[in-house]
Amino acid sequence: MALVNPYLQVDGLAKRIGERVLFEDVSFGIAEGQHVGLIAKNGTGKSALLNILAGREGHDGGRIVYRRDVEVGYLEQSPAYPPEFTVIEACFHHGNAVTNLIREYEKCMATPGNPGLDELLDRMEREKAWDYESRAKQILSKLKIQAFDQKVATLSGGQLKRVALANVLITEPDLLILDEPTNHLDLEMIEWLEDYLKRSKLSLLMVTHDRYFLDRVCSVILELDNETMYAYKGNYSYYLEKRQERIDASNAEVARANNLYRRELDWMRRMPCARGHKARYREDAFYELEKVAKRRTEEKSVALEVKSAYIGSKIFEADYISKSFGPGKVVLKDFFYNFSRYEKMGVVGNNGTGKSTFIKILLGLVKPDSGRVVVGETVKFGYYSQEGLAFDEQMKVIDVVRNIAEYVDLGGGRHLSAMQFLQHFMFSPKDQQNYVYKLSGGERRRLYLCTVLMQNPNFLVLDEPTNDLDIVTLQVLEDYLRNFKGCVIVVSHDRYFMDKVVDHLLVFQGQGDVRDFPGNYTQYREWKDEKERFEREQQKAVTHKPKEAAAAQKPRAAENGQKRKLTFKEKREMELLEQEIAALEEEKKDIEEALCSGTLSVEELTEKSKRLPLLNDELDEKSIRWLELDELAG
Repeated sequence: MALVNPYLQVDGLAKRIGERVLFEDVSFGIAEGQHVGLIAKNGTGKSALLNILAGREGHDGGRIVYRRDVEVGYLEQSPAYPPEFTVIEACFHHGNAVTNLIREYEKCMATPGNPGLDELLDRMEREKAWDYESRAKQILSKLKIQAFDQKVATLSGGQLKRVALANVLITEPDLLILDEPTNHLDLEMIEWLEDYLKRSKLSLLMVTHDRYFLDRVCSVILELDNETMYAYKGNYSYYLEKRQERIDASNAEVARANNLYRRELDWMRRMPCARGHKARYREDAFYELEKVAKRRTEEKSVALEVKSAYIGSKIFEADYISKSFGPGKVVLKDFFYNFSRYEKMGVVGNNGTGKSTFIKILLGLVKPDSGRVVVGETVKFGYYSQEGLAFDEQMKVIDVVRNIAEYVDLGGGRHLSAMQFLQHFMFSPKDQQNYVYKLSGGERRRLYLCTVLMQNPNFLVLDEPTNDLDIVTLQVLEDYLRNFKGCVIVVSHDRYFMDKVVDHLLVFQGQGDVRDFPGNYTQYREWKDEKERFEREQQKAVTHKPKEAAAAQKPRAAENGQKRKLTFKEKREMELLEQEIAALEEEKKDIEEALCSGTLSVEELTEKSKRLPLLNDELDEKSIRWLELDELAG
């Protein structure tokens, strides 16, 4: 993908770890203003590639060329800062032109005579360095970081990632490199960042598993597959379509090569050792053909056909449970819910609203302040948690699984050995001999998911399952959960994943306010946007009441001497208006009660939300006309 005068040009890049080739002969470019998404399976070198581009890691071949004047910002997957730093000090930590200039200015002010102060003041003005701290605080606030003097050592992993994100955004680089920017962000922040990057003119290269984010932000997709880089000039939806075309074409080529290969192999076996020039040419062609015939381009499927244990009609009930951490931190307040068989529930809400605490109460890991959780006798939980990656680092992958079971029951009398089961999770026989400490973050997550599912649970509780999983694994997990014969609760900030898996949502709004919404995340957002639009319209209507509009016409009516008796037609119109207004007000009341009931389907919610503003307009119009006639009647 060679570009004219690119911000970044990569040619023939190669990277190996020991004998393992991550990628080789990788070439691509990023132009000014281009938004590029990088997709690859876990363990194939996505983070390594970004580290190489950011100068944090070496490479084994090829070259990387940045345009001379380009400023680069990098958000790494696991950022780190000196623990004694405060949040605001961390934002000045990673050097860039502005922070270096501020340090230069501070050093100058601390030096007797302030040498070079005039020049520094001019540069501070040109670089807008005086605004740097206020910009940092503004972006930190957007990312829900308010305690600017809090020590970095006391931050959670999610808070630390948000501080690092603020750090790269405030530098306003020409090229921004982001490694999993949406991890640890809640939905509100993800949508804010998505909108920020969509509108931004900076160049962007990012790795993310958030498919809506990719679709809406990126205009080019790079795919690292089988040690080779492929480029698709379009968003994620376009990439999916064209990638399938590429795979189909490649599979067809392999099938043709296989047919020819069998014939040529027979010729090779029959030919005597002494061959002429033509025979040697055909022999060379045979070896090239063999490479194509043995090439594997079919998708490796992760067919998660794991049997779930039988689940009875009584699942479990949250019986008016309450939980708070002091007066200012209410998680649940008299929460009642009776789970149904095969129910698939999504849990959404901003960070800190109590989603993970809610899960732990249901599982008996945290006690409620009041109320109780009643679990059915046949329920067998499978819990995938954010903190659940507690493996022995010195164990081999295969031994981690064998410690749980030598064989996995697939149902219908079918079984898989531990080795076969791991292959379904894209761990090749060679990969299974790897030690846990050698696995990437995504490979660890995949192994953890494997250990949860192989125990045949009938009630899956998944707390942020999508973090660090690659898109291929996510697609297969989605298919598995849709067909899962049991109950599912998913806590996730991955909107695409939620849309594919859940049939309704629990929305945590903070301070114990939990709402049940009958639909997936996109349907919830559409309803919420429509509701907010209606509330804005209502607010406008309050400031422009029909009576005020009619009252504004009173002086004009008196001035023009328009007081008179109504005609028969006008009297009849007024009577009809009274009936119509009464009917419209009754309809409005019914709709408003229905919208607050929590019992409507998604289609009914959408229909009534659209009807309400039209109803208000009609009421306003008829009310103004009635007031006009009433004024004329004197």
